[in-house]
Amino acid sequence: MLQQTNASARYSGADTICVTGLRGFPHVMGGVESHCEELLPRIKALWPDHRSVVLGRAPYLPAARGRHRGVEIVGIPCPRSKHLEAVVSTFLAIFAASRQGAKLIHIHAIGPGLMAPLARLLGLKVVVTHHGADYNRAKWGLLARGALRAGEWLALTFADRVIAVSPSLAAQLQHAFPRRAETIAYIPNGAPDLPGDADPVPLFDQLGIAKGDFLLAVARLVPEKGLHDLIEAFERSNYPGKLVIAGSADHDSDYARALLERAGDRVIFAGVQSRAALKCLYEHCALFVMPSYHEGLPIAALEAASCGAPMLLSDIPANLDIGLGSQNYFPVGDVAALTERLAADRADFRVDRDNVRARFSWDRAAEDTLEIYRSALAPEQA
Repeated sequence: MLQQTNASARYSGADTICVTGLRGFPHVMGGVESHCEELLPRIKALWPDHRSVVLGRAPYLPAARGRHRGVEIVGIPCPRSKHLEAVVSTFLAIFAASRQGAKLIHIHAIGPGLMAPLARLLGLKVVVTHHGADYNRAKWGLLARGALRAGEWLALTFADRVIAVSPSLAAQLQHAFPRRAETIAYIPNGAPDLPGDADPVPLFDQLGIAKGDFLLAVARLVPEKGLHDLIEAFERSNYPGKLVIAGSADHDSDYARALLERAGDRVIFAGVQSRAALKCLYEHCALFVMPSYHEGLPIAALEAASCGAPMLLSDIPANLDIGLGSQNYFPVGDVAALTERLAADRADFRVDRDNVRARFSWDRAAEDTLEIYRSALAPEQA
């Protein structure tokens, strides 16, 4: 309460913070989208007098304007293209933020970070959240990877403050940009309490699964999520149940089509599910598996841990940053090792949900992000 009072007293009701780099929310698939859906309403609650405006991407939103838990959501026109939509929408969003008299723009991800210099040129304070080294994703070609590296450099060079979502990423950035080290802060994603208590029976009947008798992955159908490794390991293993994969592709691709061709009686692609449905799946799966080659700090894994799911993750730095026991990890890309682990006793993969929730809190992330806003705005407020 004291922090809310201080925040309200420090800023006037005319203050506007715009947020861009995401498609929008609610009910929009993606880690950045889930991050903002959890974070921004909490910041609004801490600082009720400010105007919080998400400048999202119109093709993904049901209406041109909306509101969710006190946060305004405005659709910015852009092409639905994996190469153009982020940059075009962010470019237009920065001008929209300037026209609305925003004092600060919060840009999410390093692709949209390409536009940080433009925001500074227009007189905006700039905060960038770095969600991970996207140039390492397998879906990008040489030109796109170069653009993403440029976006990282421009974001780290021109932003007033930079937030990294994992400790390993924060350390990497501070090493790569030593002159900017003091502007880089580690603020993790949180382990949320997913909403609702949906009856699992209709969902499970629809998917053809039974409680406690299926493996679960929650991911977009893109190469860096490693779902091809999981399907191969599952098919090699003697696991008697089914594999459920919740999620879809952002854009049509040969990889997504090849994955979907492997669907069958035992490999079930469930598509995009509501958060209430995901809660049912997390709570009743035999094992949650994340075989990713690349992550920021994976929200799906934190959701699974928050719901008490047994977990098996690849040993990439972002997954290790969650801090589970060694038994909860396998060598990334090692299908033989993953196959062996799928045959192990599920009790081996239990996690301490209370410990994870205590270390990864959206409430604390909101408080820390608000403090970043304060520090970025401080010279203007002096």
